[in-house]
Amino acid sequence: MIDVARLAGVSQQTVSRVVNGSTNVAPEIRERVELAIRQLRYRRNPAARALANGQTMNLGIVSFGLTQYGPSVALSGIADEARSAGYATNLVTLGDVDRTAMKAALDHLAEDAVDGIVVLAPVEAALEAITGLEAGVPLVVFEPGAPEGTTSVATDEVGGAALATRHLLDLGHDTVWQVAGPSGWLGSDARMRGWSDTLAASGRVTNPVISGDWSTRSGYAAGCDIARNPDITAVFVANDQMALGVVKALSEYGVRVPEDVSVVGFDDVPEARYYRPALTTVRLDFEEVGRLAVDRILHLMRGGHADALPRVLPELVVRQSTAPPSQTPRTSQQHLR
Repeated sequence: MIDVARLAGVSQQTVSRVVNGSTNVAPEIRERVELAIRQLRYRRNPAARALANGQTMNLGIVSFGLTQYGPSVALSGIADEARSAGYATNLVTLGDVDRTAMKAALDHLAEDAVDGIVVLAPVEAALEAITGLEAGVPLVVFEPGAPEGTTSVATDEVGGAALATRHLLDLGHDTVWQVAGPSGWLGSDARMRGWSDTLAASGRVTNPVISGDWSTRSGYAAGCDIARNPDITAVFVANDQMALGVVKALSEYGVRVPEDVSVVGFDDVPEARYYRPALTTVRLDFEEVGRLAVDRILHLMRGGHADALPRVLPELVVRQSTAPPSQTPRTSQQHLR
């Protein structure tokens, strides 16, 4: 840094401000410093920086459910944002989600002296396990479907399910059935609530949910049930993986999508546009969840005032798996395998 300051003709403090992204530097001075950095191929020394500011430059992450799309993409967003801010990440994954396991995870991260912790808590058990535990450092929780909070990052899963259900009703379907995710998952419960509330507000019949477990296999089983019921013309499926199974089962039974049954998924996984037909679904920016979590951790570490974080909002992505209901009802012969 001394060499950079000498070549640019500025103080070391000015070089430090430029390197750390401070806006309190005149444009022409910033340009001189950046030119000197390029010429000298200067790189920051994270260890020296940590020693100077008393931080380890490590963020801890406690996670469960990384086999599911939302938590896994949120984790990627956390790691990318942390890296951009000069932080490494230390991941602890939980097999069992209970208070003992959660406390052990926080204790492990405390021993590693992380500067802050993000907890990915997609299930109710994780929230119950962390309640009242002391982390000793700023902590932010990802809670799918939760209200806005100062130390929680939430996605509007209720609103996303409402978008899916309203889309199908607007196409002219009398009602919408649902293939739900497993109970105890915050996203599953919120998506079910958005679906049922929208049907109730529209005065439509709310039929019993068909239960799944997020997997394509469970979606396939649900699709077999749907194919055998010629009264079903529209289905909201709580994630895209199950929707893939539903579509496959319907196809095998000779039930056309969307001519006979319209299908809407949730998540907008990268493969959704390549389904046959391309899947209408609900998109949530889970990478943004990760970025918001890290931004809030860094804000709290600096002692900043904590306003409520806005929820990440959903977007309906309309493709080829939805259409108005057929004027010709399905026949019993059609749905027999």
